[in-house]
Amino acid sequence: MKEIEAAGLRRHLRPAAGIDFCSNDYLGLSTHLFVKTKMAEAVTATACGSTGSRLIRGNAEEFTAIEKRFAAFKGTEAALYFGSGYAANLGVLETFVGRNDLVFSDELNHASIIDGIRLSRAKRFKYPHCDVSRVAQLLHQAPAESQKFLVTESLFSMDGDFAPLADYADICRQTDTALIVDEAHAVGIYGENGSGCVEQSGIGSEVFVTINTAGKALGVAGAFVAGPEWAIDYLIQRARPFIFSTAPPPPVAAAIDASLNVIHNEPQLRLKLKSNIEFLRGLVREAGLEIGSSQSQIIPIVLGGNERACSVAAELQHEGFDVRALRPPTVPDGTARLRITVNSNHDEPTIRKFARALERICSAVCS
Repeated sequence: MKEIEAAGLRRHLRPAAGIDFCSNDYLGLSTHLFVKTKMAEAVTATACGSTGSRLIRGNAEEFTAIEKRFAAFKGTEAALYFGSGYAANLGVLETFVGRNDLVFSDELNHASIIDGIRLSRAKRFKYPHCDVSRVAQLLHQAPAESQKFLVTESLFSMDGDFAPLADYADICRQTDTALIVDEAHAVGIYGENGSGCVEQSGIGSEVFVTINTAGKALGVAGAFVAGPEWAIDYLIQRARPFIFSTAPPPPVAAAIDASLNVIHNEPQLRLKLKSNIEFLRGLVREAGLEIGSSQSQIIPIVLGGNERACSVAAELQHEGFDVRALRPPTVPDGTARLRITVNSNHDEPTIRKFARALERICSAVCS
């Protein structure tokens, strides 16, 4: 603990306070009246808890129904619901990937992907972030007889940039490699129907499975693995995070169903988010702040030092904006940052006020 404190890495649990510029509630669905109402109605109609794992007594019909609907939303044969995105990634990777297989993983992949690969005991090849040429080189050089997996996020959670999914799909097709895509920060937002970057890239038929959290843009909790029916059935048989976890409360399924209704019926939320993204990005650029390769609702302001990032975040919080400092090991050493996010509930005066405060505080702290 002393070492953590000395390195400026001590973390504290703080409640949400101020205007949200840090959460993953990109469409504001966590507080959407229709979603809240449907969840409340489900609590009364069903139960607060599931009482057991899905394979014992926790397999409420609500889960079966929402899995079927989510599979249709993603354009796949089937889907399976996990209690969290972390559990879903662990379940996929430790189930399908074996110790004699080869896994190719982006250097900036989420911790749950890294840990899932470790559990698989497969040989891992870490490639430079979104480096198509290096991925092609590695996959073409790999032994043809080996089972190969390429694992990537579609929208990277810390840098806000997109993976070159179409290029990866081409390479995987050429090298007989299974493509696994984590759509955590893209599902609900991108693509014509809002199902994610796989849809937007037009490569759905070339992806083995996707992992899709429901606790970000969908505003609820848990995650779906979507893919071919045989793969989902195999997860039910072998995925330890699924088999040995108590099922989530049934009302969660009702809330996710309501969120999917909102995404379908209120496309203006996604349009408003897109508009807000462009507006804030423009103001940040005008302020002379560097946002790296961000192309999305996730806008990183890399400040380098841990104390500096914490100081800027604290000043913004003092002015009523909820922004948090992200430090190692969440991000690489020397890249402590503000991970700013914009959502569809923001209006332009609020975004402008925030951008001005960000410019002023960064200038004062970093000069």
